[in-house]
Amino acid sequence: VQLQASGGGLVQAGGSLRLSCAASGSVDSIDTVGWYRQTPGKQREMVATISRSGLTNYAASVKGRFTISRDNTKNTVSLQMNSLKSEDTAVYYCNARGPFGSKAPWYSDAWGQGTQVTVSS
Repeated sequence: VQLQASGGGLVQAGGSLRLSCAASGSVDSIDTVGWYRQTPGKQREMVATISRSGLTNYAASVKGRFTISRDNTKNTVSLQMNSLKSEDTAVYYCNARGPFGSKAPWYSDAWGQGTQVTVSS
């Protein structure tokens, strides 16, 4: 599975951004997709995930502000980010998890290249 992320950029606090990620390869084996973020010196943290059936999970810090969506026909996942705060500044990575790759039938992770989101206060 290969992931290509797009979107991100610079926005003022209170503004909105939309991230998108397109998957290719063994897409039929993808179970959960999601977005993670990382700032310098910190571990990568989960922002939001969505299963193939549409079950979502959000970090407490973004719940009510961010919305994750998935289009299984187009093999894309998006993250709509509203009411952005300076603490949302990070590099955002899309992730796909499923029984693909050399570890199948065990689950593996695939990561996109990361896209910078900067929120100015």
